[in-house]
Amino acid sequence: MTETQAPLADEKSTQATQLDYLRRILLAPIYDLAVETELTHLTKLSTRLNNQIYLKREDQQPVHSFKLRGAYNKLNNLSEEQCIHGVIAASAGNHAQGLALAAKKLGIKATIVMPKTTPDIKVDNVRRFGGEVRLVGNSFNEAQAASIEYAKAESKTLVHPFDDVDVIVGQGTVAKELLQQLPHADVVFIPVGGGGLLAGMSVYLKQLSPKTKIIGVEAEDSACLKAAFDAGKPVDLTQVGLFADGVAVKRIGENTFNLIKHYCDEVITVTTDEICTSIKDIFEQTRVIAEPAGALSLAGLQKYCMTSKGGESLAAILSGANMNFHTLRYISERCELGEKKEAILAVTIPEEKGSFKNFCQAIGNRAITEFNYRYSDKASAEVFVGVRLGGSAQEHQELLQGLLNADYQVKDLTDNELAKLHLRYMIGGKNPNTPDISDNERLFSFEFPEYPGALETFLAAMGEHWNITLFHYRNHGAAFGQVLAGFNLDNSQQEEFFQHIETLGYQCQEETDNPAYQTFLN
Repeated sequence: MTETQAPLADEKSTQATQLDYLRRILLAPIYDLAVETELTHLTKLSTRLNNQIYLKREDQQPVHSFKLRGAYNKLNNLSEEQCIHGVIAASAGNHAQGLALAAKKLGIKATIVMPKTTPDIKVDNVRRFGGEVRLVGNSFNEAQAASIEYAKAESKTLVHPFDDVDVIVGQGTVAKELLQQLPHADVVFIPVGGGGLLAGMSVYLKQLSPKTKIIGVEAEDSACLKAAFDAGKPVDLTQVGLFADGVAVKRIGENTFNLIKHYCDEVITVTTDEICTSIKDIFEQTRVIAEPAGALSLAGLQKYCMTSKGGESLAAILSGANMNFHTLRYISERCELGEKKEAILAVTIPEEKGSFKNFCQAIGNRAITEFNYRYSDKASAEVFVGVRLGGSAQEHQELLQGLLNADYQVKDLTDNELAKLHLRYMIGGKNPNTPDISDNERLFSFEFPEYPGALETFLAAMGEHWNITLFHYRNHGAAFGQVLAGFNLDNSQQEEFFQHIETLGYQCQEETDNPAYQTFLN
């Protein structure tokens, strides 16, 4: 568990701010458009986790996200002069939809600048709500820079998605409803992107229910709040992961951090697999398909329960449910791994007749989900195998020990990202007829924003100077594309190659020493 303790609040310096936010949240006129959402008791999960688990259902908003609250409150507080030329905002989706619908309700022209990587469902909804969409750049930062230029050139009022007092106040109304529905919550888990929801909710809850613990939950690869706590101020992340696109923010807001550092008790980070598992749990309990950012806080709640005492009332915010249907394929695959219901193993077996059958007998009465093999040499063979499990750590260990007792050499790749993202979709194996290039081969994984033509752009940026020895790319419907590539590099080329990689700006990690590569592909 990744935890960061927030500094203690200085009551004298924060009292005026706290009271002002409390008053404004209580008086926020959002219910002309937003609705009071349900608090759902997750009975099955409560039994499993030995706590009373509740889910605040912001998927029930007209735009299927809490963002409508802040956007509508902001527009309600604009002067007539600020609305003459319309409003503009940069958004990856949910703020865009909230602002578009709020502007339509109030008769204000809204322009939304969105990255080209934005899921179609969010782009289409903005247009359906009457907003003008301008697709610019491949990241939120590029869209945001463009929105600032448009605002200046066209005299439009810029509406920030999170770092704005009126937006923070609007998001704080979630806490007002939650406290009415669950007056004695022990811990509340709130997702963090730019911090607007966490700031608004925590300042309200700590005033009226000071004993309630507030925990912010971040995606492990977009943990800008944790970075801010570590540095003592907002700082830029070098890169952010794109799976949970609704919280893919490089820098926490200044206004939001000033509140969060006083009222948030702790920060937890969660992995992609843990988010996918929570999406599945939400679906099984509510039949709602949460987007990754929407399931973030429940993933943090479940991580908290792994070490908590039990018997508490815990609430998580389902912050949004806007997701492309095709992304479900990726989530379905990953949630099995997040729940430890599949083991991925590399096993050395004898290269002889009957060895496959003997190996399957050693697996026992368990379902094999996949079995990959390719001839390597006359003595032994490496197989890549997936085995379905019940989800307990004990069964996982029993499987490994059973194979070891049967004299098999086993490598557990269940938590190996290279194996999960690439190797299981490749034919694999070593080809004895291929000249040996292992002395000069270096393996790298790349991640880039996914959009039509993204792979072609990646290949063009890589250039034709390098001899590619291995290449794997799979479009799984998520917001990011991932490539595994091998390069034949002699000593004279390595410095130039690494300089080239650095200038490209893609997220990159060397995998040459990865056990999965060493076993199957090297």
